Amino acid sequence: MKKALVLAGSDTSGGAGIQADIKTSQEIGIYPMTALTTIVAQNPSTSWAHDVYPIELDTVKAQLHTILDGVGVDIMKTGMLPTAEVIKLAAEVIEKHNLPAVIDPVLVCKGQDEALHPENSEALRDVLVPKALVTTPNLFEAGQLAGMSNITTVDEMKEAAKRIYELGAKNVIVKGGSEVEGDKAVDVFYAGDEFILIETDAIDTTYTHGAGCTFASAITAYIAKGQEPLEAIKSAKTFITNAIEGASELNQYVGSVNQFANRHNHVNV
Repeated sequence: MKKALVLAGSDTSGGAGIQADIKTSQEIGIYPMTALTTIVAQNPSTSWAHDVYPIELDTVKAQLHTILDGVGVDIMKTGMLPTAEVIKLAAEVIEKHNLPAVIDPVLVCKGQDEALHPENSEALRDVLVPKALVTTPNLFEAGQLAGMSNITTVDEMKEAAKRIYELGAKNVIVKGGSEVEGDKAVDVFYAGDEFILIETDAIDTTYTHGAGCTFASAITAYIAKGQEPLEAIKSAKTFITNAIEGASELNQYVGSVNQFANRHNHVNV
């Protein structure tokens, strides 16, 4: 079985982060090993505000030592990286172990619109994204990486994808989802030649907690199982669409996507 290193944060509510990564990996059929970078605890006493607790760098390194030197992996996926030091460590791991890497450049928790640590945008842009086999920014993250703001159209997504590709990422998928004008959930793929739109019908729901993590983890798993990046992205788009369609309410604040919905849709390879 193919094995993945997931370097990301823990979502205490179970819908996103490492928890979504593990569920997605196992649904598609790869073995995930996890190195936690931070713990996010949603506070039910303050309307589900996200309290973020970074993990010490030495503890992150100890987890990586277990995974990389004790077992070994075929691919790497990153999620929330709370400091520039952890971002640089991730880049060093990719280079030292020559790992294909799917970089989900997480800058905010869902429901927030400012980067947790603004200096991380620069580190992601200059140090980590250039080492990505695939990077999966949403509109806010794409704007941060590309030096753009208020991305709302497909043309702006294309420009952002081109700029991010020029940073060094081999394959860029800018996630527009239902936030782009129109009745489609639109993502823009770019790998240096043509822009490819990957579209599905938009799903009218607010239950999307964990969607970004799930999408990036699905790409990682499909690549590990032998698909080329664009093929893996298309497979992952089907996977996340099914997961969103099968989403359900967790509480009055949030609803989570359902990775298990894909058991009935035969999208695994």
